[in-house]
Amino acid sequence: MNKVLITGAAGNIGSALAHKLSVSGKYQVIGVDNFLTGSAFKLPQSSESFQFIKADVNNFNDISCIMTANKFEFVFHYAAVVGVQRTLDNPIKVLEDIQGIKNILDLSKNTGVKRVFYSSSSEVYGEPVEFPQNESTTPLNSRLPYAVVKNVGESFLRSYQKEYGLPFTIFRFFNTYGPRQSEDFVVAKFLKLAIEGKPITLFGDGMQTRTFCYIEDNLETTWQCLENNHCINDVMNLGNDQEISIKELAQRIINITSSKSSIIHLPALEEGDMTRRKPDISKMKAIINRPLTDLEEGVKLTIKQRMF
Repeated sequence: MNKVLITGAAGNIGSALAHKLSVSGKYQVIGVDNFLTGSAFKLPQSSESFQFIKADVNNFNDISCIMTANKFEFVFHYAAVVGVQRTLDNPIKVLEDIQGIKNILDLSKNTGVKRVFYSSSSEVYGEPVEFPQNESTTPLNSRLPYAVVKNVGESFLRSYQKEYGLPFTIFRFFNTYGPRQSEDFVVAKFLKLAIEGKPITLFGDGMQTRTFCYIEDNLETTWQCLENNHCINDVMNLGNDQEISIKELAQRIINITSSKSSIIHLPALEEGDMTRRKPDISKMKAIINRPLTDLEEGVKLTIKQRMF
């Protein structure tokens, strides 16, 4: 079986990917996380196909021992400081993730890794000037530390491919929800509040729009890219293209859960809360080759399987 490293394996997407690959019968998976934002309970159950090692990718000694001992074929570098408020509150810690990117790439090129998959973010687009946001034509204009680090990471991957021939795939993740998503993020937060019958709080008027991708759509696209060599040395938006306001999202979750929660408006965030976001997912749709999960269906599946 091919050996795969997943950093950030205790996070929402990382843990779901670890589970999918480890039960496929095709991959031996080692997951790494320092639990800064991830949680141990999200990890797959220990098995012959999955092993977890607590480590910090920003510490070269930590990650070098793991990578030199295992000779991975594929690396999914998903470790990062995440969450809008957390990244705004910890700008220096966010910048430290640049060292983790360099560590992963240096070790990948020296240990025979066949491809590095990198979790970038929709945040790189900043306040967009083009809709939908396209991987090739939409400018990357955010100045927030989190987005800058993701953009720097993309540049590192392109440079390492040009200089050393290290293949890469860049995924720009848009909001991705599912049963493993932590309450720092909007769908999981709203669901928990609605289920408990507590008020749901919105920043500003709630008319800022987002799109929400169910985790299985993300995983199926990733699987196709891995198995069928799609998106090599390229970048892809991974998300959903059905736009919805945050206020409408709250109301729909209240309706789905038959909750008595009220909606309360708080002052708007001073930065980091873009007014609109909608990806061009033409590349993703061509690869997944099936309809994406409807928001109501995805929310119901999340409730049924929730781990938050």
